[in-house]
Amino acid sequence: MKAIRLAILDMNNGHPNQGMRCIKAIVHRYRYVLDYDVFDVRAKLEVPGAADYDIFISSGGPGDPRKLGEAWEAPFYALIDDIKAHNAQPEAPRKFAFFICHSFQMVTNHWNLGRLHARKSMSFGTFPAHMTEAGQIDPIFGGLSDPFWVADFRSYQVTEPDEAELTALGAEVLAIEKERPHVLLDRAVMAIRFTPEMVGTQFHPEADAPGMLKHFQKEEKMVHIINEYGKDKYAQMINDLRRPDLIERTNRTVIPGFLDRAIDTLKGELVTAE
Repeated sequence: MKAIRLAILDMNNGHPNQGMRCIKAIVHRYRYVLDYDVFDVRAKLEVPGAADYDIFISSGGPGDPRKLGEAWEAPFYALIDDIKAHNAQPEAPRKFAFFICHSFQMVTNHWNLGRLHARKSMSFGTFPAHMTEAGQIDPIFGGLSDPFWVADFRSYQVTEPDEAELTALGAEVLAIEKERPHVLLDRAVMAIRFTPEMVGTQFHPEADAPGMLKHFQKEEKMVHIINEYGKDKYAQMINDLRRPDLIERTNRTVIPGFLDRAIDTLKGELVTAE
């Protein structure tokens, strides 16, 4: 049986970050069944072809996720459209894709599934998110509690899901932002299953509690967060990171669940094809 090939799309535009470390740490657990390559999409205009890989994970990243006409955008959008078109062929081996935060916002905007706009202030920290009925029975998200906890760092957001466009695509909203009755703002869409093989989150499911705890306890990070968000926000986030039932459960459920499902499907298809 040929190796299953994974492409990691680094959308961080050359900025140092914790997300890529976390993604690679999860993928490393699958090193005996996956071969993977990393593509620097924005800084180096590296975009893989849909035909060359079986699984795609596209990271979060900084900046404006709306269409700005940058050189890498057309090949990136062509890739996600090619994956969807490939999977529309009933006899073709499946191709799987997971989109994180910035990538999720781009895909949702590209397929006109909701309103993408700047937040009034940045979401920063650990928060509860809530399941929809579709999320409760989803093969990945069904393994989480309701609410479940997420690491959330974003200056933009997708709200106001377009039910007609979701239905036309066959997509379902799986999770939404925590309810805040005292705030007169729309709740953000936190996860969508775009197709049976393509799913994404507006939060960071790759975030690992031990690594984040170590990172945010560094002196310069602590000072920055307290200055920007206050002592109470910093204390709440550190306490959340020390609880294994919060974002660590999300870390061990969402992307591993996506990979387990993809690998199981692909193994069956590859054996059948031999």
